Amino acid sequence: MKKISKILILILFICILLTSCFSADRPKETQTAESEQITARNFTYAEPKEVVINGREFLQSELPVGTFGGEFITSTIGEGPKTFNPWTAKDNTSAEIGALMFDSLLSTDVNTGEVRPNMAKTIKISPDNKEYTITLRKGLKWSDGKEITADDVVFTWKEIILAGFGNTSVRDSVVIDGQLPKVEKIDRYTVKFTTIKPYAPFIRFLSENIAPAHVLRPVTKQGKRAFDSFWGTNTPPEKFVTSGAFRLKEYVPAQRVVLTRYDNYFMVNKDGKQLPYLDKYVIQIVGDLNNELLKFEAGELDIISVRGSDAARFKANEKKNNYTLYNLGASTGTMFFAFNLNNRKNKDGKYYVEPKKQKWFRDKNFRTAVDYAIDRESEVMNILNGVGEPLFTPEAIGSIFLNEKVAKGHKRDFVYAEECLKKSGFYRDGKGFLRDKNNSPVEFDLLTNAGNTEREAIGVMIKSDLAELGIKVNFKPIEFNTLIGKISDTYEWDTMIMGFTGNTLEPHSGKNVWYSNGPLHIFNQRDENDYNKEMLDFERKVDVLFDKGASELEYEKRKIYYDEFQEIIADECPMIYLYSPLRLIAVKNRVGNVYPTILGGVIHNLPELYIK
Repeated sequence: MKKISKILILILFICILLTSCFSADRPKETQTAESEQITARNFTYAEPKEVVINGREFLQSELPVGTFGGEFITSTIGEGPKTFNPWTAKDNTSAEIGALMFDSLLSTDVNTGEVRPNMAKTIKISPDNKEYTITLRKGLKWSDGKEITADDVVFTWKEIILAGFGNTSVRDSVVIDGQLPKVEKIDRYTVKFTTIKPYAPFIRFLSENIAPAHVLRPVTKQGKRAFDSFWGTNTPPEKFVTSGAFRLKEYVPAQRVVLTRYDNYFMVNKDGKQLPYLDKYVIQIVGDLNNELLKFEAGELDIISVRGSDAARFKANEKKNNYTLYNLGASTGTMFFAFNLNNRKNKDGKYYVEPKKQKWFRDKNFRTAVDYAIDRESEVMNILNGVGEPLFTPEAIGSIFLNEKVAKGHKRDFVYAEECLKKSGFYRDGKGFLRDKNNSPVEFDLLTNAGNTEREAIGVMIKSDLAELGIKVNFKPIEFNTLIGKISDTYEWDTMIMGFTGNTLEPHSGKNVWYSNGPLHIFNQRDENDYNKEMLDFERKVDVLFDKGASELEYEKRKIYYDEFQEIIADECPMIYLYSPLRLIAVKNRVGNVYPTILGGVIHNLPELYIK
């Protein structure tokens, strides 16, 4: 464990250097005076320490004692959560709400990136790096008063995660050489996980939410369909049995989600009083980014993610409107344009993608032409107002595994794009429209989620960029949950603009996207019966690289494999990366104990936040 900790500290230092250089050492054409005026603020957060009170083992906050009461109001774009069951969640909103209601064994130290105990009291890793022994805190309680024990941990892993219930991303990510890890109960508070060989990413996947066995075991016995529908958005709040800092109080579709404090949570302040401080955590469901901005300026929200185009405006009004604008460096997520390379049929015998489009999208020359036709620098200037930079890799700019060579990318090259098309027999007709070698006009749909004005702006620009090649793009923003359904259920789409959250410390967290059988392998999605069928050569290579990268424990050796993975994706272009904005977050000054960090963001310590 000490060896791993030293490596993480070293590579975190590299990460901070990369982020601190973000606005200074990158090309000047992607900067503006606005971005230079926003000072990066990375506080040192005082991680909680262990304390025992009346036989119960708590985490004790080391931050200043705050005031109990009040509500913190945030927001989300779109139609709101699809479920309140975190083990089935496939959208970010549902997953975040689930994380508020159900806690995890481990978490990440937001200063160093190290894995640290949470519901767990201790973590012990065997000398051969194959056994992980976790001991729970004594006195942890479910909201119905029952004690949280090793039985709940074993149930969560054996009967939900490893059994393939709900979202299988974690299960898919911990398969090692075709085998799943073993999970066994040692005693009432102790669980041991065993992998068949050393597996570097495994410890981070132990941060999954823990489920109440006494409530969910009867549901899992009814099968996956019953589990998937359990604790849906129509479930009365009093039916939930939770462990997190907040409990569901109210859900009004398309309007708001209201959560209230759990008064038996396992964190206390320095006075020994149980946190969280807040009485309520409210998520306003807003229609679009512009509406969100207006709500913040009207005092209806306490926090907002600031777009680059609004950076100067927010900086100028910082004191007037009594908030603080924090710059957390490069975004940890990625924005991209994706092709649907799926050449299979659904159960009714209908192709997911029209055959002629399959040929275009599966043609590397065609994908490369689109890559070189997209004007990333104009997107940065016009959409982000220069507060960001072009992105060319699936690893975020701040990732410690970033391939710097690939990250340099390339300029827009319209001539090269046309040369690529000619190689595959594409030509312009008399009216300037692009046609394939079979004389079919090149036309396809481009989707993104309606209401996200940033992605809508990207779509408009890409449509214009590709029109210069003679390609007709039908840009269609649609409701977010409908878009998610097309990704995870029907697979019926041509191209899309989407973004994924990232993990700057562990590239293997993206295995669910890049592994050929991953549930988010969106550019060539497969049903369970289609695994290992009709795989593209580069998909096989990426599978191998992820397996090798996970099997190495040393950072330097792992980086070799993930560097090659990034080179392959940049060359093959199944997903074309667009840009990386700065993470600018505005928080009302009425909120106390705000300690932003590069790794944790702004409200990583939600139980410790209070209203002044």
